Amino acid sequence: LQTRLQAGQGYRNTLSCVLTVYKNESVAGFFKGMSFPLASIAVYSSVVFGVFSNTQRLLSHFRHGDPARAPALADVALASIVAGFISVGIGTPVDLVKIRLQMQTQPYIEANIKPKPTVPGFPVYRGPIHCFRTVLQKEGIAGIYRGVGAMLLRDVPGYCLYFIPYTFFCSWINPDGCISPSPSSIWLAGGVAGAISWVTATPMDVVKSRLQADGVHLNKYKGTLDCILQSYRNEGLKVFFRGVTVNAVRGFPTSSAMFLGYELSLKAMKRDQNESNP
Repeated sequence: LQTRLQAGQGYRNTLSCVLTVYKNESVAGFFKGMSFPLASIAVYSSVVFGVFSNTQRLLSHFRHGDPARAPALADVALASIVAGFISVGIGTPVDLVKIRLQMQTQPYIEANIKPKPTVPGFPVYRGPIHCFRTVLQKEGIAGIYRGVGAMLLRDVPGYCLYFIPYTFFCSWINPDGCISPSPSSIWLAGGVAGAISWVTATPMDVVKSRLQADGVHLNKYKGTLDCILQSYRNEGLKVFFRGVTVNAVRGFPTSSAMFLGYELSLKAMKRDQNESNP
């Protein structure tokens, strides 16, 4: 729904998008492009959280001489920025394949732009591997990383507004300074942080989605700035908040589960380490 609302045509709102997708593509339409992200999400999440955690430990070691010390706000911010940069390298090709698969059957009506030979309404790619291979052959590495600038502008501040609110809310929920928050505290803090991050990242998420969808049937945008200007000129400021409701609703449960899994995994590994080193 997020991609269709941000880069598609003819949807008045979220409900209209849901009904249109179901009418034209049945339930299967809601799961298009899921296989590639599903196959890579474990690697992506482990790398992002691993980079964030290890950067915090490294900063605590160099600044305070104790890797286990609770990080300062500046350390959390810097670790978030590093995690955001690393995430873009992994996430851009995955997002591109997902968006191309989701948008390949979308009708496109645009004056004065000559479509590619492919016909809107008919599939261009047979699956994620075929999509990746086709983009790589026709557009090269630059095609695989199309939208990387917009994704950097989304993810670097986005991860700052992901990890910093999480740290703040965990401390707020546990005012006694407990360094091991309860599962319910983790769940709530992670969900709120995820909703905040996705809502504030929506404008650049719209730009990224449009850039990556561009190229299925048309080549409309020359780059990130051109996409921003064209989108604003044609649809006004409100275009940058398309899909914000879907992002907020999605951000809470996914981030809750992500942080809960992360914290419980850390606790389990620390417990095993303590048992093996009495």
